[in-house]
Amino acid sequence: MGETRRRPIRSYVLRQGRITPAQKKALAEYLQRYAIQASAKPLDLNATFGRTAPKILEIGAGSGEFTLRAAAKHPENDYLAAEVHAPGIGRLLQGIASNGFTNIRVIDQDAVAALQGMIPPDTLDQVMIFFPDPWPKKKHHKRRLINCEFLDLLTTRMKTHGRLYVATDWREMADEILMLGDSHPRLWNLAGPGHFAPRPAWRPETRFELRGRRLGHAVHDLVYCLR
Repeated sequence: MGETRRRPIRSYVLRQGRITPAQKKALAEYLQRYAIQASAKPLDLNATFGRTAPKILEIGAGSGEFTLRAAAKHPENDYLAAEVHAPGIGRLLQGIASNGFTNIRVIDQDAVAALQGMIPPDTLDQVMIFFPDPWPKKKHHKRRLINCEFLDLLTTRMKTHGRLYVATDWREMADEILMLGDSHPRLWNLAGPGHFAPRPAWRPETRFELRGRRLGHAVHDLVYCLR
């Protein structure tokens, strides 16, 4: 018998969320225009955007609460928004099209696969991971996005002195990420080893953050620089 390939563990589950007619229309009209298609080899992102500019990746962009605001405020940057859930992608596409943004592209697939096959080494100036799924049950911890293997991969795609920003309202996972980040040989905790960072003033308050606060959860930010 041939070798059996293990199915990769995903950090998300594709749920059948409600999608509005407007979101469905946006997917039909704009996805091909603004989404980066899967590629067998790393992409030339300067060619994708038609210019040389800082490249910023948001993993789990949702409906684009951060990316849309950032792209409007910083037209000098190029933004990659990775999201797999169709309703969020639809809303993000609506925002891109209605504002005429040329500095956003959507990655509508698994972010780990995109980092492995599409994003070239030494490319990303900043990476944002805001409120990743905490997978609170111990048996599901293996599904958490941020682990040693993920950080090893991500740091190869970041430029030296690039920034990694993470926010979560799940304290146990925040402590885990802090331990992983502080022990990684290529990451430097800008708040100091063992310390969470102050909340960046520019980070918008997302619906996930608001929900966490309603549940009485404190929000923890982490900021790392690539050595």
